Amino acid sequence: MGTESRFRLVGVVGSGLMGTGIAQVSAMAAYNVVVLDTEKNLVDVSIGKIASNLARMVDKGAIKEPERETILARIEGHSDPQAMSECDLIIEAIYEDSTSKKALFEQLDAICAEKTIFASNTSTLDITGLCSGLRHADGFLGLHFFNPVPVMKLVEVVRTAVTSEKAIQRSLDFVVSLGKRPILVRDQAGFLVNYLLTPYLFDAIRALSSGLATVSDIDSGMRHGCGHPMGPLALSDLIGLDTLVKAGNILFDEYHEPRYAPPPLLKRLVALGDLGAKSGRGFYDYSDSKWSQPRNLAGF
Repeated sequence: MGTESRFRLVGVVGSGLMGTGIAQVSAMAAYNVVVLDTEKNLVDVSIGKIASNLARMVDKGAIKEPERETILARIEGHSDPQAMSECDLIIEAIYEDSTSKKALFEQLDAICAEKTIFASNTSTLDITGLCSGLRHADGFLGLHFFNPVPVMKLVEVVRTAVTSEKAIQRSLDFVVSLGKRPILVRDQAGFLVNYLLTPYLFDAIRALSSGLATVSDIDSGMRHGCGHPMGPLALSDLIGLDTLVKAGNILFDEYHEPRYAPPPLLKRLVALGDLGAKSGRGFYDYSDSKWSQPRNLAGF
């Protein structure tokens, strides 16, 4: 990657799990990073998590203490959107709501230079819809990172019908510079990975609901029979069952195919507040911190 195409300043909007991870890997790749959220204390918590992650890397011998300090020094936190005005690339990683995302990009579009590339980390929403009405829609695309960002190698680079080739190439170069693997996909619901993954997860849930096999046996079958590192029900818990319902509804609205409709068992678990690992219960019970236990969901 030539120095001309390398971004000088990367902005990350949103200091949650995904935004924190994106900021960390960007700083580790020697980019200066500005993290923005609505409140400064949220950003401070995010940077504190990055510091803890890097400290663990020092303990494991992956990096040395001076490198940890250098990485942290590259990250600034702000609550004023004006702090993003000098960024060459801005990656949005706020919650999955199209109205909020569109309002954010309209605000940034008014204060950023024409050269700024805007990217959304959305996993399900329409990229074209997010950039409609912006002054420089040709510099807008999707950069869909996967959780956990520091570990997962794939990034979907999502182009719209109007995204410029320059913006695409610079974004591909950026992903490679992070040590990750980009794939270029067109803008459609679910992009590529969730387009393929969602029906697989829903089929596993339907198999459980029909009594075909237990939680443990479904996951063991895919792990040991197909070489998957994690079974579909454990993966669903990791993603978040509420997230899956929302994603399924978006995909079903676009394709109108039954395989994308969230299964009734999944919706019932969400209605009960069983959202997966983040709530302590989903297809597994996580009340024991040492290991998770598959649940008997007969009767659901």
